Amino acid sequence: MSNELPVTLYRAQELRALDRTVTADFDVPGIVLMERAAASALRHLRRRWPRARRIAILCGHGNNGGDGFLLAQLAVDEGLDVAVEMVGDAARLRGDALAAAKRCESAGVRVETSGFDLGRFDVVVDAMLGTGLDREVSAPFASAIEKTNSCRRPVLCIDMPSGLHSDTGVRLGAAVRATSTITFIGLKRGLFTGEGPELAGRVEFDALQVPEAACFRVAPSARRMRLADFREDLAPRSRVAHKGRFGHVLVIGGDEGMPGAPRLAAEAAARSGAGLVTVATRATHAASIPLTRPELMSRAVESEAALTPLLERASLVAVGPGLGTAQWGRLMFDAALAAAKPVVLDADALNLLAEGGRELAPGSAVLTPHPGEAARLLGMGSAEVEADRFAALERIRVRSGAVVVLKGAGTLVAGDDEIVSVCDAGNPGMASGGMGDVLCGVIAGLAAQGFSLSRAAEMGVCAHAEAADAAARAGGERGMLAGDVIAMLRRVLNPE
Repeated sequence: MSNELPVTLYRAQELRALDRTVTADFDVPGIVLMERAAASALRHLRRRWPRARRIAILCGHGNNGGDGFLLAQLAVDEGLDVAVEMVGDAARLRGDALAAAKRCESAGVRVETSGFDLGRFDVVVDAMLGTGLDREVSAPFASAIEKTNSCRRPVLCIDMPSGLHSDTGVRLGAAVRATSTITFIGLKRGLFTGEGPELAGRVEFDALQVPEAACFRVAPSARRMRLADFREDLAPRSRVAHKGRFGHVLVIGGDEGMPGAPRLAAEAAARSGAGLVTVATRATHAASIPLTRPELMSRAVESEAALTPLLERASLVAVGPGLGTAQWGRLMFDAALAAAKPVVLDADALNLLAEGGRELAPGSAVLTPHPGEAARLLGMGSAEVEADRFAALERIRVRSGAVVVLKGAGTLVAGDDEIVSVCDAGNPGMASGGMGDVLCGVIAGLAAQGFSLSRAAEMGVCAHAEAADAAARAGGERGMLAGDVIAMLRRVLNPE
């Protein structure tokens, strides 16, 4: 087992197909996979909590419970004090899970159905529901989950935290909050977006010796991405490079009282490597922007006629930071779209797009909505977006014809191919004003340098998140500002 996680992410139905392929075409019985999973879980437990001696294991009636039963047998063989609680109806045990339960009882492990005080144990293992859950958790699992979360003991989840939807990362009523999750054969999408990162804790992976050839037969629906994936794109520049080779970003925004947003986006674009950056903003703000960052050009724009020459010189246009939805913002937005330049649309530009009546040329735009903005684009509530972030992302991509970045924990990117990219970098310190403006600028700055919009979006999301992680390491998460992330962009975009 390696601590390095795979790139590919799967839905539950894809993993079931992979399981069938392994057992039918590669002659690996299901009980053997279950034995390997149990052994892997025990190794993880012993390595993570080497002093633990008393282990409580909560088992359901499916294959996830089978893993737990066999884990109990192995733990007893190693001299640990183990108690198992059968959650649910033992009469529903079938196949490999039933065989595992019988082996557990034959090993002398006490299996209880009335429950016990989890506070007496050193580690609690959740082997209740696994990846197959697709509806809200009900009794008796809901109460077992509540008991697990309130026991104040380390919790190891087998394959998935019980109650977490393995495809979407949504909590299905109640869900276990893990200290660690050990997951098998293929990584589940829900571990890395929505509430998955919060509930899964530290994720480790074991392929259980499944042949690589089996994995090639089942296409994943998503992939993890890291900035290291773009190392070749971020190679050192030519020694004869000049600013004209790296594009000119025009940032349009900053209606009355909102000068900070376009300023942040513009500096982020410059720190991402754009050759030139201009801000088109209200006359009241134009003079102040270069005072704090003189490398930025700033122009007072009050009419479409004043904006036109700036649009003509731009390689790429970023519209939305501080734009507002009043008359000036609408005028700027319409003029930017009419210029037929590649655009990154953020913030109020997305709200104006959601009003309808404006079409984007296919492949001409990057949209960067948070869940509320995504909801407005789709005409639904933000809770519906969060209920299936992958589905919402795809609907926006189909409707708009654009590259789409759905922000949040586990930001999703729908680019040029059908496989969604998931960024699992980043941290809660990013929950502060201006972070979205910085991301808009990073993507714009990269796209202006000649990267495709899809590539720039993926790279920009990773750079933004990893710069935030670097800022958190330097000074902590609480109190992190958007400017702290900008300060780290050069470091992450110039790998050694």
